[in-house]
Amino acid sequence: MLTIERALVDKIVAHARADHPDEACGVIAGPIGSDRPVRYVAMVNAERSPTFYRFDSLEQLKVWREMDDRDEEPVVIYHSHTSTEAYPSRTDISYAAEPNAHYVLVSTRDPEEVEFRSFRILEGEVTEEEVTIVDTYE
Repeated sequence: MLTIERALVDKIVAHARADHPDEACGVIAGPIGSDRPVRYVAMVNAERSPTFYRFDSLEQLKVWREMDDRDEEPVVIYHSHTSTEAYPSRTDISYAAEPNAHYVLVSTRDPEEVEFRSFRILEGEVTEEEVTIVDTYE
């Protein structure tokens, strides 16, 4: 289960809507082993595409080094789908390299509805998980 603050969900959705019609992407870092997403980091979709996303390799190196320096790990890795449901594609599954991360997908196909879903992806196996949105962490 992913427990996440409403403010972080709002930032992910806002980023996805702002980058539409291209896919948006980023991470939310948290203390190692905490499973608690805390620090939002919007990233650039190097593909600048409505159907694919890829972190810019130099930006990803910088962000991952910063997380290491802060004793953090990527708790959430997110991206958007612009015209399909919020479910991992074959490409998304092949990119999933962080076994402890929650993979969040947001669909911006409907401008009125928010489709926000979270998955665990381990060795090519996709499992949807419950999302609990809280105002603040207790």
